[in-house]
Amino acid sequence: MSDTLVSISSPRSRLALTLEMIKFPHTVFALPFALLSALIARGGLPTARETALILVAMAAARSAAMTFNRIADRRLDAMNPRTSLRALPAGSLSVGFAAAFTAAAAALLVVAAWLLNPLALKLSPLALLILFTYSYTKRFTWASHFALGLSLAGAPLGAWVALTGRIDLPPLLLALAVLLWTAGFDIIYACQDASFDRDHGLSSIPARFGVAPALKLSSLLHVGTVAVLFWLMPASPLGAVYAAGVVLAAALLVYEHRLVSPTDLSRVDEAFFTVNGLVSVAILFFGALDLALAGWRS
Repeated sequence: MSDTLVSISSPRSRLALTLEMIKFPHTVFALPFALLSALIARGGLPTARETALILVAMAAARSAAMTFNRIADRRLDAMNPRTSLRALPAGSLSVGFAAAFTAAAAALLVVAAWLLNPLALKLSPLALLILFTYSYTKRFTWASHFALGLSLAGAPLGAWVALTGRIDLPPLLLALAVLLWTAGFDIIYACQDASFDRDHGLSSIPARFGVAPALKLSSLLHVGTVAVLFWLMPASPLGAVYAAGVVLAAALLVYEHRLVSPTDLSRVDEAFFTVNGLVSVAILFFGALDLALAGWRS
């Protein structure tokens, strides 16, 4: 057996390949919004048990969704030079392993929801349906970016339901902000595959309308994101410190759009991961600081 095969078959390498397959660092996109939603819902820090269950549910949902997406797209990924080295098309992980991992992650989400409250349990199948359906939307609609946005939008809504057992305006606004923000940055990311998508009958906004119009639409969606984040203030205890965080997030989004252009997509990865990771962390940091300061003042 070759050194490569030995390395791939080792538990440590399989774990590394699995984390790469599900893009674990990208959890930073939705998780901060879920945590901010939890802080607002609880009016402070949730209990350690509540926090742990929310984190488990978040990680499980995302792991199931990403792995299912890799299974669904494995043949397309094999044809795309940008994605051909992913674990499934490259043969580093088997489809059987990925399917078992997906099932285990989905089951873990349901168990975490059951331990939280009845509404969370009732909504968990719907959450999984949305997460799994996204993987096929690119086959029939250029609005697939909004389906991805809807998938991530479940994070703040789910955290709120986990703690309150109901649905209110603040998590709906956070969910809308996440939907618009995610759709906007996914459009940027999809620009690099516009030609491939057109050639293989796949739908995306860049493939359907062109890269330049797609980037303009992405900018408009991010303007909408900032507007909704400000709209959250009168519906929640958030105040001036949080508003400063939204201004910082807006500046980061402006910077993101300056990194890419219809003629230069070489910095898409920086725009997609680094900047958007900072956006979500900034919203959580300034929102949590605002709530903490409000608590101290009272």
